[in-house]
Amino acid sequence: MTPTLYHFSGAPRSWRVLLAFAFKGLKLEHQLLSYANGDHRTETFLELNPRGTTPVLTIGTTKLRDSIAILAWLDHAYPETPLFGATPDEAAEIWQIAMECTEFLREASHVLLLQAFASNGKPPSQGSPEHATLQTGAELMHAECRYLEKLLSDGRPFLAGDAPTAADAIAYPEIRLMERAVTTKHELMAGIGFGDPPALYPLTAAWKARLSAMPEVAATLPEHWNVGQEAA
Repeated sequence: MTPTLYHFSGAPRSWRVLLAFAFKGLKLEHQLLSYANGDHRTETFLELNPRGTTPVLTIGTTKLRDSIAILAWLDHAYPETPLFGATPDEAAEIWQIAMECTEFLREASHVLLLQAFASNGKPPSQGSPEHATLQTGAELMHAECRYLEKLLSDGRPFLAGDAPTAADAIAYPEIRLMERAVTTKHELMAGIGFGDPPALYPLTAAWKARLSAMPEVAATLPEHWNVGQEAA
């Protein structure tokens, strides 16, 4: 039986699940929802998740409605190519990175990119609420990029070792979305220090490029993106 994922295109928490399935080489059926149409508020969807949030994964009678819970379930249901390591020490490190990214990187991305994507791409005027929000988001995101740089400074190719794990599945969508913002809102992002992220954060940029080059990862890119016009 093939699991089914209910999700929005480009939503970071759902993207984590897509990447986890990709890392494990597993098949997944998709139920792509429309936020504009209110698909997450329909009676049918609320029967799956009364909170009306995504992602939701179903397989048989099993219904899971949290991305981290889905990743943990996935490792038990399909233990090959583990997402959370093969030893207690590996599991501890991966869980530590994963949860820090879930809390701090997700918050930084949310504050920064919600404002950036809603803008016209021009830097907001000094003293405006939009300017203050962008500055706060930029400070948070720069701090998290420095955190990723430190993790990768020992030469490891991925955040927790030699192979992609749950930590990479959680962090990659946030960094890839930031790249999207740099591409589509370049003037605004340059004004807050993200004009050339590879120069600022070369290890993180190389890590992101390494994952992006994997065909199974490329297949998870949001369907509504015009990939051909994006930076690599």
